[in-house]
Parts: sequence; structure tokens; C-alpha cells
Amino acid sequence: MNHAAKSPLTARRAGALKGRARVPGDKSISHRALIFGALTVGETRISGLLEGEDVLNTAKAMRALDRGNSGTGCRLVMGAVAGCPVTATFDGDASLRTRPMKRILDPLELIGAHALSVTDGGRLPLTLAGARDPIPIVYRTPVPSAQIKSAVLLAGLAAPGETTVVENEASRDHTERLLKHFGAEVRVEAEGAHGRKITLRGESELAPAPVVVPADPSSAAFPMVAALLAPGSEVILTDVMTNPLRTGLIVTLREMGADIEALDLRSDGGEEMADLRVRASALRGVEVPAARAPSMIDEYPVLAVAASFAQGTTVMRGLKELRVKESDRLSAVAAGLKANGVDVEIEGDDLFVHGKGRVAGGGTVTTHMDHRIAMAFLVMGLATEQPVRVDDAAIIATSFPGFSALMRGLGAELS
Repeated sequence: MNHAAKSPLTARRAGALKGRARVPGDKSISHRALIFGALTVGETRISGLLEGEDVLNTAKAMRALDRGNSGTGCRLVMGAVAGCPVTATFDGDASLRTRPMKRILDPLELIGAHALSVTDGGRLPLTLAGARDPIPIVYRTPVPSAQIKSAVLLAGLAAPGETTVVENEASRDHTERLLKHFGAEVRVEAEGAHGRKITLRGESELAPAPVVVPADPSSAAFPMVAALLAPGSEVILTDVMTNPLRTGLIVTLREMGADIEALDLRSDGGEEMADLRVRASALRGVEVPAARAPSMIDEYPVLAVAASFAQGTTVMRGLKELRVKESDRLSAVAAGLKANGVDVEIEGDDLFVHGKGRVAGGGTVTTHMDHRIAMAFLVMGLATEQPVRVDDAAIIATSFPGFSALMRGLGAELS
């Protein structure tokens, strides 16, 4: 997609949101289902796949390895390549070229892969030579990252013996769940107060298996918060994944006073899901602990928007990872809030949002090619006193195709 031609969009307050909707399939599972399915012998049928640009680029990458804007797809495919005696070049768009890859390369080189060429700072484009004789390793992740863990486990599929990843704080566990679903032998144990130790037995052949992709909780976050903020709203979001390692936003919003009810809890393919009924609610400021960050790392922009409308200060601790997303999300969120009259400050890796129950709005937000920044501030504009404009909504298609149509279907005014 050519992001040179920007597509501004404005959100206006237009009353209550009503209705029932299903957001697109989960992005994390969609990436993994495509990659793992490609590693099997036989046909894997995937239903509910997110057909956003990032995921479609992963599908293309299993043939061409051109990564577009997808950090997840890039890092997971690097892991898959690292365990095989092949050489591949990875590249991406301007946004992905700014994102650090050294944290992935370090453990892959321990397994036996090596970078033939890499851009300064450990960034794309880079050429990776996979291991001829991959070595099983025990690797402790330096930060809680499902992408690092997944890359190591994927490389370890081809290694003899056991490959182990140790996390001080548990990250998203979709890789472990899906590997088991495809027949791999995976053991998960507790590690300390918040961590996990994941052990994979290598040289096992993955078997094709059908995958049902639940609705993405990171995408559901946007209509969810919009319904909480627009007075009189009541919305039902169907088939939303409720994996405990992905529900940090729901936990936090409920602590703030949000009326979010889980209906018809069920599971499919190892993942829990439910329909969520969301009603407009008066919110209050809370402190969000750093230990919760891995379970809601993509939801902080829209949480910051919710916090803007709360009464009192919301403190979000330990947001270092937001600095290495599609943009420096921490700075981008703070700038967007300030542009719309919100009192906000950053201290180290902590974000303080001083809510007053109402937000003036009227600002233009720079998205920095970041789809979650764009959607978060469009949600804000549905409840501010003056409209909110984002400078580019085209990037939203990377993760949530049909976002504007879905929101308009619930009653949102976007133009």
C-alpha cells in the first residue's frame, strides 16, 4: 500500500451507538495460522482469517518474504527461516524499517542462523542465513515479547532435543496453543510470580489442522471504548477472544467502572471467546500496573482515550515497549491527547492522563503511519465537544479493514 497519499478522516459526536457487530479475526492468530499451516504437510483450512494488509503480506511472504508493515509477520517468519538451511532477505515499508530486529537476531544466532547483511541498528532490510544444523537452546527473553518467544520456538522446531524459552512476565501464548493444535509437543510451566517456561520438543512433524480465528480483542477495543464513552450506547461485540493473556484492557476498564458483560463463553481451537455487551459508563481514573502491559500492549492508545474522559488521573506504568511499535506510540498518544485539550505527561516509561470527565477535542492528530493511533483518536472524536481529525486513516486497513463501515453501522459519524 502506498501511504504517500494520505487519507484524512474526522470523527464527530453524534449520539448513542447501538447494535451488534463482529470485528475482524484476531491478527496474532491469523499470522500464526498461516505460518504454521505452511510448515505442515497437507492442507490447513482457516476460517475467520483477518484479511488486513499485514496478514495478507504474511501470506505473500511465505513465497516472497516482503514484509510490508507487519512486525509480527516479519519476526515470526525470521524464526521459521532460522531453523532451515535457506537464505532469505527481509524488508518492509518505511515504518517497519524503523523497528528493531536485533532482539530477534540474537537468539536466532545462538540457534545457528546468522545475518549475512543487516542495516545499521539491527534494522531491515536484512539477509538471514538459516542454520544447517540448528542447536536447541534455553533462552531467557530480555523483555516480555510474544514475537521473540515465537521466533525462537519456530526455529527450535527443526532442532534436535528441547528448545526452551523463559519469560519473567508471561506474553501472549497463541504460539504455544497453536503449536499444540498442530501436533507439536509443548510444555508450559510457571516461572516465578508472573513468568512462564515454554519447552518445545524439536524435529516433530506438524500435522494440518483446521483453525477458527476468533474476533480480535485489540480491534474490538475501539468500538468497545466508543460505546463506553458515547452517552446512551449499548453494543454487543460477537466472538471476541477472551484468552486471559489478552484481556488486560477489559480488566482495566472494569476497574474504571465500565459496564462490560461477557455472554456465551466458549472455546475453539484452544482459544476462549465470548460475546461482549458494552454499555455507556461513567469512568474513574485508576493505576494500571506494569505487569499488566503484556496483556494489553496494543490497547494503550485507546485506553488513554478512555482515561481522558474519566474523572481523576489514570497512571499507566511500564510502557517502554510502546516506543518500538509502528510509531513511538507513547509520544504519539501524548501528542494526540494534548492536541485535543487533555492534560497528560510522560515520566520515564509511565503515562499520566488527568481526566476531567469531558474532552474539548478540536485537534488534528498525526498518526505516524500507526493504525492504532488513527483508530484511537477517531474513537475520541465520537465523544468530544468538537470534532477530532486524524491526518491519515488509510493505514487502518493494515489491521482493521472495514473499520469506518463497522463504526458507521453502529451510529458513528465519520467523514
